[in-house]
Amino acid sequence: MADNVQFARMNGLGNKILVVDMRGRRDRVTPQAAITLNADPATAFDQIMAIHDPKAAGTDAWIDIVNSDGSMAQACGNGTRCVVQALAAETGKKAFLFQTVAGLLEAKEHDDGTISVDMGKPRFGWNEIPLSEEFHDTRRIELQIGPIDNPVLHSPSVASMGNPHAIFWVDNDVWSYDLERFGPLLENHPMFPERANISIARVLSRNELDLRTWERGAGLTLACGSAACAAAVSGARTDRTDRKVVVNVPGGPLAIEWRDDDHVVMTGPAEWEWSGTVDPATGAWQREETQPGTAEARAL
Repeated sequence: MADNVQFARMNGLGNKILVVDMRGRRDRVTPQAAITLNADPATAFDQIMAIHDPKAAGTDAWIDIVNSDGSMAQACGNGTRCVVQALAAETGKKAFLFQTVAGLLEAKEHDDGTISVDMGKPRFGWNEIPLSEEFHDTRRIELQIGPIDNPVLHSPSVASMGNPHAIFWVDNDVWSYDLERFGPLLENHPMFPERANISIARVLSRNELDLRTWERGAGLTLACGSAACAAAVSGARTDRTDRKVVVNVPGGPLAIEWRDDDHVVMTGPAEWEWSGTVDPATGAWQREETQPGTAEARAL
């Protein structure tokens, strides 16, 4: 088995993604490889999307999702859009069904180049998210940062989109909060036995909100698709927004719809940057010279 595999450096609204082609192999991208790749400014990333041969009939691929600290993630909507663009360029297909540890994901590329991902059904039970304490109503739980009589952040909505999310609703500009300081504390709070993605959300209207996210295992990110979905459904659950909203993340807007069948569909762009080869065991990599903008460049 050759050591190196193809990979593409891509982004989804600035969310830095490495799409690694592990098809035809039995090994996986190691935590050490992920840490090594993230330490290099040229390949620093938010998530690795490792495409493996399908495990279930009728699916196109199994996807492992690796965080920049080498830990595994259950969901990454922005990364899934990147996978769709890469495989669409390779195969000519427009619709895909992927399997992850969080379940099945349907995705399709539209004629305008945007990509929709069915992120599945949200889960709101305290033990499904999971939380370490029982809360009957997860639209608002008891958790705060700052003085008890004047907290900076408090009473988040919590939900699972295949991974745990806490959304703190604020009245001021989302950029006025020191998320880089609060994020690590809240991510690792005892309330979240599997850690959590921490978001600050400000409602602009029934159909629009601003969002910043500290991503579990990755830190501050320009875009977190599953957090945008969690914020959208939590906004609807708390009657702050309608079920179809635009979520403005630092990288740009995502369209989120919480459909009547309880599935959450996210639509947004993906962008190819460059391609190369990488050793999935060590993280040693080499960039390939390809013509930007061509299907051959975008394909794995």
